[in-house]
Amino acid sequence: MKRLALSTAATCLLLPVLILAAVTGGIGLAQPAPAALADIPPDYLLLYERAGLAYDLPWELLAGIGKVECDHGRAPSPACLQEGVENAAGAGGPMQFLAATWARYGRDGDGDGRADRWDAADAIFAAANYLRASGAPDDIPAALYAYNHSQAYGELVLHWASVYTAEFGLAAAGPAGAPGPAAAAAVRYALAQLGTPYLWGGESPGGFDCSGLVQAAYQAAGIALPRTAQAQWDASPRLARGTALRPGDLVFFGSDPAHVSHVGIAVAPGEMVDAPHTGALVRRESYNWPDYLGATRPASAP
Repeated sequence: MKRLALSTAATCLLLPVLILAAVTGGIGLAQPAPAALADIPPDYLLLYERAGLAYDLPWELLAGIGKVECDHGRAPSPACLQEGVENAAGAGGPMQFLAATWARYGRDGDGDGRADRWDAADAIFAAANYLRASGAPDDIPAALYAYNHSQAYGELVLHWASVYTAEFGLAAAGPAGAPGPAAAAAVRYALAQLGTPYLWGGESPGGFDCSGLVQAAYQAAGIALPRTAQAQWDASPRLARGTALRPGDLVFFGSDPAHVSHVGIAVAPGEMVDAPHTGALVRRESYNWPDYLGATRPASAP
């Protein structure tokens, strides 16, 4: 049964793994995207990079785990940083190791002569060691499943890894070409909101509805857009049918042009970031919906 579950998780995680490999240019040290520089404390970023090089892993993968587990050492849980404190499951430290797992994979990442799972350097190097021993980089889904037996966990880690490599994804977005600076800034903002709860009328990082996310993303890029999806559709130049979309283009849905009901931000060929509906989170998904109306380009390419 365990082998079957792992096989299913590997299949579902294959696409984001390929995206991660593509945008990092394979294994090695890629320059952090602006989203990574904005969200990851410099000392943690350096540790992720060093551990990635030491174990021949994408540093973004380690950063994704660090974000999900303890928000790069900023989570309020005492189990993340307070020496000796474990959570209810028995995990402790910024990469949330169990004592038994630490005994096998723990590492002295800072060279002080001891391996301490509450020390950031030790924990990050140990996480790299554990992932490598579990099949990464050849089988990242299996390695993430070994780290935490949850497909949803692996998907969330890879979402954050893609956020931290978003700049490279934009530069290689496809035949449509790279977006202009404002569109790129809007996409970076939108990707950084992945996992934020949907909130009707929401227009801040505490919660977004579809048009609130679009408005906030372009506001961060210095471009003012109307508040509702209908008004956004009416306000921006529409692209002719068949035009290859660029990251940052807005994609709209509804029964007809006078009844627009949803909007998202294109981030890659066939994909958008959107705040879909009540009970959902801001996510990355296909925009090939039956009620797709068309697209606009609020920001001009260079």
